[in-house]
Amino acid sequence: MVKLQFKFKSNKIIALEPTKIIVFSFLAVIFWGALLLSLPIASNPGQPHASFLTALFTATSATCVTGLVVVDTATQWSTFGQTVILLLIQIGGLGLVTITTFFSVLLGRKVGIKGRILAQESLNYFSSEGILKLIKRVISITFLIEFIGALIISIKFIPKFGAKGIYMSFFHSISAFCNAGFDVMGDYQSLTNFKNDPFVLLTTTALIIIGGLGFLVWKDLYEYRKNKKLLLHTKVVLLFTAILLVLGTIFIFMFEHNNSSTLGELSIPNKLFNAFFHSVTLRTAGFNAIPIFEMNEITKIVNVMFMFIGASPGSTGGGIKITTFGIIIAAIFSQVRGKDETLIFKYKIPHNLVIKALSIIGLGSIIVIIVTTIVLAISGFSFIDTLYEATSAFATVGLSSFGTPNLPVASKIAIMITMFLGRVGPLTFALSLSLKNGRKNEGKIYPEGKIVVG
Repeated sequence: MVKLQFKFKSNKIIALEPTKIIVFSFLAVIFWGALLLSLPIASNPGQPHASFLTALFTATSATCVTGLVVVDTATQWSTFGQTVILLLIQIGGLGLVTITTFFSVLLGRKVGIKGRILAQESLNYFSSEGILKLIKRVISITFLIEFIGALIISIKFIPKFGAKGIYMSFFHSISAFCNAGFDVMGDYQSLTNFKNDPFVLLTTTALIIIGGLGFLVWKDLYEYRKNKKLLLHTKVVLLFTAILLVLGTIFIFMFEHNNSSTLGELSIPNKLFNAFFHSVTLRTAGFNAIPIFEMNEITKIVNVMFMFIGASPGSTGGGIKITTFGIIIAAIFSQVRGKDETLIFKYKIPHNLVIKALSIIGLGSIIVIIVTTIVLAISGFSFIDTLYEATSAFATVGLSSFGTPNLPVASKIAIMITMFLGRVGPLTFALSLSLKNGRKNEGKIYPEGKIVVG
């Protein structure tokens, strides 16, 4: 792993690896966001001054593009406060390293090899070669898509909300593309007033899906017209994205079509469309058009599974990532068929990549189980609702089945930590805590151990 060294006046060299810098950059953004949101100007007149815990929770949720809130965004926060939240969402979605690198290039500043490697780590790209060009494309396309999304949504929002609809359209578009789930509708209603409006929901789903595919997939799809060939990564992302979206739609429709509190009162086309919308938003977006807390328990269990998987690497979404899930599914099928090698689309997956995927799933599962246990012990909510909240926080989804504001202080702190771990990635965070990164044992040969499994 390449280390980045920063020299200070004392000539003391502090070596920071890319994983550590990424973790610290998120912490820095969250801290400054919390300070700004704790200012009196950030709260609406007539609303109680936001405590630092409330500001910190909101800043964490926005930077980690989660969407869980302890106060209503439209009611509590002023225009200044909402702007801060929007900036945190944009920075959190793209990554501080990506944005700062982009502006360095824009201003004509030279970005050295260490900066390129850091940018590569931030975007989960294969190599540092061509990374600056990719970053310029990523930022430019991001702003363009968000702008187009806002224009389309404004067709509905301006007639409904007047001139304020322009601002609401941009807020909603950025939040949807970054898979954040924040809204400024008021009263925690999200998009429930638009459950019969396919225009708004379809635009939102398009923004969520595009943001959740990942920057590498964008690049590969764009270049497909030249080489007529897709990377294995892109094929896996597109295949499993389609499978999960279809399965999610089927399960939600099947379990909720007779529930009068959710889909039951809608027409058949709207039932299917809302089921599809929620299948999409489970991919770490966090918007809802039907009340989550009214869903059947079996639907919540399905939601938990889909939330845990999440979106693609290098995207604005969270979760263990869809490629991680795809690798493990392929490894299981290979073992069942009696093959030692993991194959996907006739490509052999390196053994270390399978181990890494298992590590991510294992660490993610442990985090969700621990947080569920802590919140369950402190808060006393039902198991499924607590598991739903913990998974939603880890996968940076932002959906809640009992209302995050109802959590006691200790549980809110646990959820904050979970959102942070979910955004930076459990394995990235674990590596950032490692001081030696395995170098101590390099070159050593160990005897082979035998353990019975299965």
